[in-house]
Amino acid sequence: MTAGSYVGRFAPSPTGPLHFGSLLAACASFLEARRHNGSWILRIEDIDPPREQDGASDDILRVLDAYGFEWDGEAVMQSRSDEQHREALVSLSAHTYECDCSRRKLASQPVGELGVVYPGTCRDRDLAPGDTATRIRVGDAVSQFDDELQGQQAMDLARESGDFVIRRRDDLIAYHLAVVVDDHLSGVTHIVRGIDLLSSTHRQVFLQSRLGASTPTYAHIPVAVHPNGDKLSKLTGAPGLDGDDAAAELAHALRVLRQMPPQGLEDATVDDIWAWALEHWDMSRLAGLRNVPA
Repeated sequence: MTAGSYVGRFAPSPTGPLHFGSLLAACASFLEARRHNGSWILRIEDIDPPREQDGASDDILRVLDAYGFEWDGEAVMQSRSDEQHREALVSLSAHTYECDCSRRKLASQPVGELGVVYPGTCRDRDLAPGDTATRIRVGDAVSQFDDELQGQQAMDLARESGDFVIRRRDDLIAYHLAVVVDDHLSGVTHIVRGIDLLSSTHRQVFLQSRLGASTPTYAHIPVAVHPNGDKLSKLTGAPGLDGDDAAAELAHALRVLRQMPPQGLEDATVDDIWAWALEHWDMSRLAGLRNVPA
């Protein structure tokens, strides 16, 4: 890999404050990008207004700055790419159809790895756009990619997902289509993120192939878990980061990420901690791990 050819990214959604699990993902993606002399893009995924919290985007920027993260260029607001998202939707029209099925109507369907498996109810109904969602046909596609930490991955999308939504009934572009378009627009070559997103990557790889976009190299790090085994998240009560004790929390994040920082590193400055981390970062220590105690 030539210097500067690596483009990584961190893409939080402004549905609440960053938490410790977010810090792990940010650290891993940032350090891996810098290890390859690459660039690191910050993208705020603000395309779901009903779920967003007032001021969350500004708080994300403030907290990342407090922890010493340095992203390349200005932070990208995903909502600014709405026109390109909708152009991609149109370009996929030969492979899509409108669907008026409600969640209640589908509640009795089998559940696969990606949730309720859509049975194709509306596939041949030729519904006009209206109070509908847009689904993309998956056919007999088997999605495959080689994850740098979790190894070879494969999924029969028809069995685990069925045709999935790329435009919601409220006319918002669905996450999977938006993220594929934005990664392509930004030239993202590598994605380092939590293993909780591993399964959903298959939908993104499928959309990349349909759009003629290249597939980035993926690495899914283990997620941090509570003592009871639940994933550390906003939904499970993970406290938000405020940056008031950034040095200690950065040092702890490096320990959780199996980087074995020396005792006392938490007493150093944030700049000194980053200097140590950049010199010693080794993502391979996370290979095969699915979760780590927070």
